[in-house]
This record gives sequence, C-alpha cells and structure tokens, in this order.
Amino acid sequence: MTQDPGLASWLQLTLTPGLGAAAIRGLLQQFGLPEKVLGATRAQLERAAGPAAAQLLRPEGIAPAIERSLRWAEEPGHAIITLADAEYPRLLLEIQDPPPLLYAIGQPALLQRPALAVVGSRNATTQGARNAEQFARAFSDAGLTIVSGLALGIDAAAHRGGLAGAGSTIAVLGTGVDQVYPRQNAALAQHIAEAGLLLSEFPLGTPGAAHHFPRRNRLISGLAQGCLVVEAALASGSLITARAAAEQGREVFALPGSIHSPLSKGCHALIKQGAKLVESADDVLAELTAFRRSGYASTRAASAAPEDEPLLVQMGFDPVDVDTLCARSGLAAKQVAAELLRLELAGQVAALPGGMYQRLA
Repeated sequence: MTQDPGLASWLQLTLTPGLGAAAIRGLLQQFGLPEKVLGATRAQLERAAGPAAAQLLRPEGIAPAIERSLRWAEEPGHAIITLADAEYPRLLLEIQDPPPLLYAIGQPALLQRPALAVVGSRNATTQGARNAEQFARAFSDAGLTIVSGLALGIDAAAHRGGLAGAGSTIAVLGTGVDQVYPRQNAALAQHIAEAGLLLSEFPLGTPGAAHHFPRRNRLISGLAQGCLVVEAALASGSLITARAAAEQGREVFALPGSIHSPLSKGCHALIKQGAKLVESADDVLAELTAFRRSGYASTRAASAAPEDEPLLVQMGFDPVDVDTLCARSGLAAKQVAAELLRLELAGQVAALPGGMYQRLA
C-alpha cells in the first residue's frame, strides 16, 4: 500500500509517552488530522488530552523511533495503517477502542475480507489442536480469513488451518510486529508473513508483556464476524476474547468436549451463557449466513452503498455462477468466492441451488 505522506505525524502521536489511544482519538476529534494536532498550542493540547499531550511539543526524544518506523514501512511487505487510511479494517472502526495505528507484515488486503476468530488453550490436547486445524481449514476454504493470536496450542493450529485453505490467516500480536512470541512459533510467523498477515498495534520492538495480550484480544475478536473457542479452561485468556466478541456484537461459538476435561469447562460455560454449540464447520457457516439478518449486519449492509461494491455491479440482478463472475470481473475464483461470502453475510447476495448467486434488491 502507498504510505500516508503525513505518517510521521501519526507516529509522533502514537509514540509519545503517556499519550494513550483514547487521548489520541480525543485530539483527532477536536483538531482533525495529526498535522493539525501538532499545530495546536500547549494550552489547547492540555485542555483536550491532559498534561501528557504537551509532550507532543517536544518530539526530540522519540525522533529516532519515528525515523526507524518510517524506514521499516518502506521495506517490501511492510505497512503502517492509520485510522485515516482506506486500508484500515472497517470492523475495527465499530469497536469501542480502535487503535489509531496498525503495523502490518504481509497481505493487508486480508483486513477487508470476512473473517472468523478461532482461539483456545495454549496447552491444547492433541485432539483439540487437530479440531482447531481442521475447522479452520474448512472455514478458510469457505472464504473466511482465520484470525488468531499466534500463541502455542489452539492458536497455532488455527493459523495452520487458515494457511492451508483459500482464505489465509491473520495473526494479531501482543508484541511489536517485528518480534515473535513465543519463539517456538518463529517458522509459523514467517509463513504467515509470506502468505497471510502479521498485525500489531504496539510500536516496533515492543517485547511481550502480560498486560499486552488481553488488550490484543479485543482486536482478534474485533476483526472478525464471529469467534469460535476450541478448548479453554475457566481462567483461559480465550474467554476474554469471547467476552470481547459478545460486547462487540459478534457471534460467539464454542466446541463442546468431555465433562471430565478442564479444557472443556470454559467452552461449556460459554454455551451455558448463550454461545452457539458447534459440532461441525457447517454449524458456524450457517449461523454467519443467518447473521446478515441481525441488526449488526443490517447496519453494515446499509453503510455500504451498492455502487461501492464492484462485484455487485458485475452481477446485475440475474442468477450468475462463479465462472461468469470471474470472466466479468477479471478476478480469480478464490477472490470471487471470498467476496461473495462477504456480500452474502452482509445480506446483499443470496446463494441459490446449483452454485448460482443472485444480488438482492
């Protein structure tokens, strides 16, 4: 992607010590783009965001970090995505605390595609990891991008399944995007950087810290239209992701297990609280298709004007198959399938018998 010429100003905002995401959004709401924020007086900044905002007038201490980030963003496959960029994921704009800036390595286009979060225990059983990988591959082949957190166990298995299918995977990190944690997943992270997307809101060089991972979990759920939990103890961080998903209006799914297994108790608790019980990938796909009838999906559909969807223009209003759409649009079958699923979830396209699709009025 083409970098924002004002990227240095965004970096100055986000790298200023003591200036959190909420304060930055407040400054942006009051003054506009970062260049306007940086042109404000000390008194104006302090009134808008407190004493820490005055540090913006003394950027010398963070100048090396800004320069390093700018050089990093110029490297192939690297991107820094700001709230003002078209590439910024639309679903994150709907959560309570969207990050002002995202660091990415890989394929940023995945941020605009329909996604499902798949999370679970770091201490997964062999069967649990196998389930996560098989389910994730089925979802990926259906056109969904798999979002998870690059942890050991269920997360890693979900990423492998996503990479094996057509929809690929996004790993949301609790470190800087240039760091790999845990180190055991270094090879997997490299594969994701090449065929999927590594994503983080934390500045380059940020090491892993316990309080980073619960914060990262809101992005895992926020990027997806639903969240599937596979094996989780009652104190699992995966339940934080599931709660964030529910608060964000996403669908929550859980895989049941043995009543004797501690790693099933978190999933069973979610099911008791209203999560959808999942026995097959079709259970999730059917719910997500029905999700277009919810108020959340209706809001998203209404916000997307038909003229903004090129594939809808290519479809017309008569039933059409994927091959015809490929010929009309010039897109590969995998891209067309992913777009059709996204439009179906948004309530703008209906799947018909015989592999046909029709635009809905």
